[in-house]
Amino acid sequence: MTVSVFVGTSVDGFIARKDGALDFLPAGGGEPHGYDEFMASVDALVIGRNTFEIVLAFPKWPYGDKRVVVLSSRPVDLSAVRGGVVEQMSGTPAEIISKLAATGAHHLYVDGGITIQRFLQAGLVHRLTITRVPVLIGEGIPLFGTLLRDVRLRHVATQHYPSGLVKSEYEVNG
Repeated sequence: MTVSVFVGTSVDGFIARKDGALDFLPAGGGEPHGYDEFMASVDALVIGRNTFEIVLAFPKWPYGDKRVVVLSSRPVDLSAVRGGVVEQMSGTPAEIISKLAATGAHHLYVDGGITIQRFLQAGLVHRLTITRVPVLIGEGIPLFGTLLRDVRLRHVATQHYPSGLVKSEYEVNG
């Protein structure tokens, strides 16, 4: 099982404002920077409850018919999702991966601050793709939280785009 992160951040490392707002990110994701190709490569998207609730407010369900797993230990109302394939799971990151592998998933996309942090802390993320948006927002929800140990990365590639987006890809070495 391969577990990947593909996320946009402000240059100062925030994935959202404190209230969850994403208004500093380019509209529609900005210019093409590999997200569509990445999404085509994944079997399932794993997001936390907070991210799910933010995405529900979008005008259109952004994941099409891609399988989406919402992590929460409390019941989640999935009825508001129109046209999506959404389910709820709970458990540790290792348990979630095991459950999804048992259903044939091979490549997971993990998104959302707390969810990314938990999968990183568990040593289960294999690849990080971080796209920095040329803006400083000063405070918000950080991409990375406290780690129990260093997480070594191997730089794979960095690309810059006319709008100022800078996408860096890393393999996680442990």
